[in-house]
Amino acid sequence: MTEQFKIVIVGAGPAGLSAAGRAHELDIAYVLLESAPHLANTIYAYQKGKYVMAEPSVLPLRSPYEFAAGTRESILESWQQRSDQLDLNIRYRAEVTAIQGQQGQFTVSLQNGDQIAAENVVLSMGMQGNLRKLGAEGEDLPFVQYQLQDPDEFEDETIVIVGAGDSAIENALALAGQNNVYIVNRRDEFARAKERNVQLITKAIEDGVIDCFYSSSINRVEALVQASSNGEQGLLVLNTADGEATLEVHRIIARLGAIPPRKFLEACGIELPSADPSAVPAVDQYYQSNVAGLYVIGELSGAPLIKPSMNQGYEVIHAINGDPVAPVDEELLWDKLNQLVGVSNVKQALDLLQQGIAFLGSLTHMQMREFMLDSELIFPSPGTVIYQKNDYSDEFYSLFSGDVSLIANIDVPDQAMNLQPGEFFGEWSLISGRRRAETVTAGKNCVLLKTSRRAMRKLMLSVPDVQQEIDRIAVQRTLQHFLVPGVPPEMLEPYAQRSSIERFKPHDVIVHAGDAPDVFRLIRCGSAMVKRNLSGKDVVVSFLPVGSFIGEVPLLSEKPSRETVLATVNTETIRVDRDILIELMDQFPAVRSRLDMSVQETLRKEIQFANHPEAGDLVAFMMDQGIGEGTDVLMIDETLCVHCDNCETACADTHGGVSRLDREAGPSFAYLHIPTSCRHCEHPHCMTDCPPDAIHRATNGEVYIEDSCIGCGNCQSNCPYGVIQMGVVKENKTSLFSWLLFGKGNAPGSKDGDASQNDKANGSDKLAQESATPKIKKAVKCDMCKGLVGGAACVRACPTGAAIRLAPEKMVDLLRERNRRAS
Repeated sequence: MTEQFKIVIVGAGPAGLSAAGRAHELDIAYVLLESAPHLANTIYAYQKGKYVMAEPSVLPLRSPYEFAAGTRESILESWQQRSDQLDLNIRYRAEVTAIQGQQGQFTVSLQNGDQIAAENVVLSMGMQGNLRKLGAEGEDLPFVQYQLQDPDEFEDETIVIVGAGDSAIENALALAGQNNVYIVNRRDEFARAKERNVQLITKAIEDGVIDCFYSSSINRVEALVQASSNGEQGLLVLNTADGEATLEVHRIIARLGAIPPRKFLEACGIELPSADPSAVPAVDQYYQSNVAGLYVIGELSGAPLIKPSMNQGYEVIHAINGDPVAPVDEELLWDKLNQLVGVSNVKQALDLLQQGIAFLGSLTHMQMREFMLDSELIFPSPGTVIYQKNDYSDEFYSLFSGDVSLIANIDVPDQAMNLQPGEFFGEWSLISGRRRAETVTAGKNCVLLKTSRRAMRKLMLSVPDVQQEIDRIAVQRTLQHFLVPGVPPEMLEPYAQRSSIERFKPHDVIVHAGDAPDVFRLIRCGSAMVKRNLSGKDVVVSFLPVGSFIGEVPLLSEKPSRETVLATVNTETIRVDRDILIELMDQFPAVRSRLDMSVQETLRKEIQFANHPEAGDLVAFMMDQGIGEGTDVLMIDETLCVHCDNCETACADTHGGVSRLDREAGPSFAYLHIPTSCRHCEHPHCMTDCPPDAIHRATNGEVYIEDSCIGCGNCQSNCPYGVIQMGVVKENKTSLFSWLLFGKGNAPGSKDGDASQNDKANGSDKLAQESATPKIKKAVKCDMCKGLVGGAACVRACPTGAAIRLAPEKMVDLLRERNRRAS
């Protein structure tokens, strides 16, 4: 006899467990089907010991199951214990092969031949059952696997990891200690991984711990007729930039992610919004698909994070039971959206925003909700300045209604560009990490959607259509700003469409000496240095920051390049081929004038570098130290420094007793010393993986950490320059004045536990009491004394003027000036 349930839940991951738990609490007839022999198969497949974050932190958890940040093992144990307590009606090894019928009369077929009748079906099975494979001959051979749980199982093997994401990198690093590991990356960089993982894998490759095949793909995999003398079982054939390469391997581990089971979904009658293999089903506010009674939650609905998935599991059960509850984020979103005219609920507001802002149109309802959690609507009055030219701010703005005016040159107001509803602005600072390129003023009836830098970069990474649209407009506007200001950007669209974006890693060659004069480039992110061979020696002759041109001299002279141009940090350029540039110059004579001016400036710099060869050595030093990606670097002139440590003392006194700089540490060039202190990078590494989004950039360029820091330490790990430390938050710190006059408290910059003489004489047990109280460590770093009148305390406290802060491109000028004075 066929079993019957009101709800059949497919998949015992976070969303499915939460749904089943809530159905159990409400005494609804349900069954939870799981194809694996254990619950939470996606998390179960995580690498042993992996730490799982509970994001987003702003979102409450609504579920019969608990969830907090912790290790893979602790989370699985907690959920298993809760399932046992509930006596959950779960069936393992129950793979669903088909779902047929309609609401109230669904038939769920299992691989073992059983059938289950259901009034409603909830799909919460994630994507781990549909892992991306190699896509090449031999992808299913026994020594090819697509997951790794325990790296310690393998020793003294030759193992190839295929993939460039976090899982691939973490697997490669974990295996490298006891195996011979290769990693295959189809691109020339690790672009999609977390910053810390990129740093670790790059160092492992540079140190020879792991070998990497960049720009390579899988040709085929073959089984060896007989295992080699070292036990290798197979042969991997790669397509590389240098031709075919072959490796004898013990095993291949491909970590290529997963995609929705499109064939299965379409067989169930579910429609997908596009032909993109990564497209997920569109669902309504109650998670119902286009098939009535068939619901989709969790990763399969576009909610890859655990906490939102668990909330969906709770909410979908209430929707099916006829007593829908508002999503847990409903109140948060309504607080952001209730001022929109003509809307009465969150769904209406989100639909209206997607209709009015073009690049949001491709987002699913779930993606849009997540996006809005990191965005807000603002309603500036006419004439309000949204931001000023040369501000350092990192928000991205979309114009929903009304208009705004963009003025790049305040002295030429008639060249103002007016944007219309649906357009966006702020992309230059988002991409380049540099100061604002224009002043933006609100017009009448202006409604703006303001989005954090973190949310925009996350959206661009996860939704290719958004990345493409922003890049399309950004290229038009960048060409307009630097080549033909005053011309409407849309007039440049034909040229922008034929241009392209190139990406380079540090030390990559952008132009080789001797290259034909057929490409013009504009640096939109990062920086580069120019080398020329003089008397058999490569000499640095120029430093090129964001906005600089590359290749204009060879193009205008019609001669091959005399210099080699290298990226100093991760760099992006807009590439314009020669024929396109000639068309631009023919239509817009101002382009030729701009290029002529750039040529003159280039020649001037080369003469200066030739007269001051030490400046070229300084640029090479900057490249080696990664200083080129900074925007404000603390430098100390060691010919003036008297080692008084006033800079450290002032820093400590300004920041609760914890100095944010180490004067003695750090590299030096000639007499210029770079102490360990924040450089306020163009694209701050510390921002890339901050769960509470506590790290921001102020309008003057300061990268600072808010009090919402949870002390996870991600920023400290991600910073490649060691300028972030985890410090104890202190209260009621004794002032410098009290310490000097009365000897109370600790000296500024002293370590915890160093009591003053008065404290010791009085037998104070305050320190003992404090040490017995658990202290929360939070991330601390230089914030350039944000908000402090007079600027950075370290610079103001220097009695000799040795300490200064300046942008990297100004360092060369400083060195020249100091040398001129010395001579």
